[in-house]
Amino acid sequence: MADVPTNAPIECPGTQSQQAGKVSACNGCANQQLCASGASLPPDPAIEIIKQRLQTVKHKLLILSGKGGVGKSSFTAHLARGLATNEDEDIAILDIDLCGPSIPRIMGVEGHQVFQSMSGWSPVFVEDNLSIMSIGFLLSGPADAVIWRGPKKNGLIKQFLRDVNWGELDYLLIDTPPGTSDEHISIAQYLKGAGVDGAIVITTPQTESQIFPPTTGGGRQMAIDMDVPFIGKIPLDPRIGKCCDEGISYFSEVPDSPATKAYKNIIEEIRKFCASKPANDASEVEN
Repeated sequence: MADVPTNAPIECPGTQSQQAGKVSACNGCANQQLCASGASLPPDPAIEIIKQRLQTVKHKLLILSGKGGVGKSSFTAHLARGLATNEDEDIAILDIDLCGPSIPRIMGVEGHQVFQSMSGWSPVFVEDNLSIMSIGFLLSGPADAVIWRGPKKNGLIKQFLRDVNWGELDYLLIDTPPGTSDEHISIAQYLKGAGVDGAIVITTPQTESQIFPPTTGGGRQMAIDMDVPFIGKIPLDPRIGKCCDEGISYFSEVPDSPATKAYKNIIEEIRKFCASKPANDASEVEN
């Protein structure tokens, strides 16, 4: 079935629920009869619009983690900065961690504003070839809370994909919330037509000294179990967190550190992976 319409009541059980169209929240909804019948809703027209909008984006990568606090957003930021060292490539981050949008702070552009033109929303630029879009730019202050149910989150993610003027990009990195939630379902559905090259999963432990001894083999064993590539590990360095808090590039501050070398090796593996995929060819991507 298609996703919940953006104008659905906040208590909407969702089209996949056995209670769809049958509970009190459904009263008055234009889709009540259709949901109750179990028939499929028509495809959201935004999927095709987003496909057309993202035709100028060569590679799209999701950044995921099973829980919070493992360094997912900081990895996304470092991956973007590392890719952007090639001045011939254009990189962007879409931050869909709607309840905890940390990317603007990590990238040093907290407090900047998003402008709208005839061609859509303009992302905030960190460098000439590195831009960002985040709900953090739409809030009045960093202390503001976002307490939204699924349909409203779904609507904003759709708007980010449909209405942001990304321009021509080599890589669009999508920073997602930890775990699995409405945001993940929405981004997968809306990118179904545009295609995704793959996902990068961030796990812990990640230190050579084994501060947290693995009980299941860690990320390497998980990669083996799931038959996916293990692309590397990053040694723990408190300077990474310090640079993220200050919104500066760790690569520039500590260019010869073991963590910088590890990041660069991982970025090279990601480049190789994306080079093996047809650029912006949704037909080659399993959804």
